[in-house]
Amino acid sequence: MAKSARTPSAMKRHRQSLKRRARNRSKKSAIKTFTKKAILSAEAGEKAEALKYLRVAESLIDKAAKGSTLHWRTAARKKSRLMKRIHKLLGGLSA
Repeated sequence: MAKSARTPSAMKRHRQSLKRRARNRSKKSAIKTFTKKAILSAEAGEKAEALKYLRVAESLIDKAAKGSTLHWRTAARKKSRLMKRIHKLLGGLSA
């Protein structure tokens, strides 16, 4: 078992890391939720719904990359793969 923090500064860092971890997990969970909703809507052929969820997911990914939740290249990869999948399911998008 790991030793627990003993000094006041170490205890504070530990508290901060727990808060940060909870915040990051929440953000990642929201990204996964809206990504899944976008894909399911596209599979069902609901173009408007799929695009709405796609925009929300893209925004959440960008916000996560802006902070330190996601690395910017990870964010770019997630957005790229999501776009590619949605385009394939909807048979190309026209504005």
